[in-house]
Amino acid sequence: MKQKAFYGLALRVIWARLHTNNHQRLYGMMRNILQRFFVISVGALAIALAGIVHSQVELNPASPDRYTVQKGDTLWDIAGQFLTHPWRWPAIWKQNDQIENPHLIYPGDVLVMTYVDGDPQLKLLRRETLGTVKLSPAVYSDPIDDAIPTIPPSAIQAFLTAPLVVDEGELDDAGHVVVGVEDNVALGKYQQLYARGLTDSDHEYYKLFRPGRPFVHPDTQENLGLEAIALGDARIARFGEISKLDIVESREEIGPGDRVLEAERDIGLPHYFPHAPENDVRGYILRSHRGVAEVGAHSVVAISLGEREGIEDGHVLRIMRTGKLRKDPVDGKMYQLPNEESGLLMVFRTFEKVSYGLILNSSRQVHILDVVQTP
Repeated sequence: MKQKAFYGLALRVIWARLHTNNHQRLYGMMRNILQRFFVISVGALAIALAGIVHSQVELNPASPDRYTVQKGDTLWDIAGQFLTHPWRWPAIWKQNDQIENPHLIYPGDVLVMTYVDGDPQLKLLRRETLGTVKLSPAVYSDPIDDAIPTIPPSAIQAFLTAPLVVDEGELDDAGHVVVGVEDNVALGKYQQLYARGLTDSDHEYYKLFRPGRPFVHPDTQENLGLEAIALGDARIARFGEISKLDIVESREEIGPGDRVLEAERDIGLPHYFPHAPENDVRGYILRSHRGVAEVGAHSVVAISLGEREGIEDGHVLRIMRTGKLRKDPVDGKMYQLPNEESGLLMVFRTFEKVSYGLILNSSRQVHILDVVQTP
C-alpha cells in the first residue's frame, strides 16, 4: 500500500511541476520523496521523468489556433508559425489515416491546434470537408503534386536527378562526349552531340557532367567521393557505336571528354518531413554549389555526413561557425573564440559518405568548413 501511495504521489508531483522550468526544484522534491519511502526504483522513475520532459515542444508564442494553408506556403514555413524549433514538427503532427495521403497538406486545408493530455497536436481538416468551401467532386482526390512542398522547389529541383557524387569506378563505365554534330566543341541547349560508350539501346534520358574535385574529410583526410558537376540533360536521338544526342538543357558549357550517364526523366519534388537526427552527429560543410566561400539562405551545400552516419532526407542540422584562434592583445596568449550558430539546413539528398542540404535560414554568412550538427 505504501508503494502504491508513493507512485500516486510521485505522479501528482510530476504533473504539477511538468510545465515549469524549475527542473532542479522538481528533482529535489523527487529525491526527498524517494529517501522518505526507501524506494529502490530510482533509476526507472528518473528515466520516465526525463522522457516526459524531453517530449515537450516549445510552441511559437505567436502560434495561431487555426491556420488555412495558402498557395505558395512551404511545410517549413508553416512549422515555423507553430513551433519555436520547426524541426520538432513530427512531435505535434497528428496523422489521420482515415484520409487520403494524410502526410500531405494542400492549399485550402486548415490546421487546428488541439491538446491531448496537455500535449499540443495539430489536426488536419481537408478543404473539401469544410462547409465554407464548395468544390466539385472531381477535386476531392488531390494529386500528390498539388500538395505544398517542404522547401522551395526551385532551389533543389536541378539536384534531384544529377549524379552529384560518384565513385572512381563509375567513371570507367560512363559514356563520354566526343564532339558536336557540327564539329563544334563548345555545346549548349538545343545543339546535338556525338558520344561513345553508351551501352543501353533502350535508354532515352542522360545526364551530362564533368568530373570535379574529390570530397575530402577535413579531419581524417578520407576521400569521400568525387564531385560530379552537372552540366545539362540530353535525350538520345540515335543509338550506336557513336550515338547522337539532343541537348535539352544546359547549365554550363559542354565539351569533348564530358561524361554521359544514364538518368531518369526529371522527377517531381519529393515531400520531405523535417526532423532532427535521432543521434548526435557532427560534420562539416565541404563545398557550395557555386564554389564560393560564403553562402546564405536557399543555397545548396555538400556536407561530410552521409548514409553511413545515419543521415536521411529531411534531417535538419544546425550550422555553427567555428570560433577562430586569436592572439590576446594584452597578454599575447592564443585563445579560441566561441562557436556561434549561423543557421539551419535540411538534407534533401544523401549518398554513402556525403549529403546535399539546403540552407533554410541564416543569421550570418555561412562559410566552407562551418560545422553542422544535431540541433
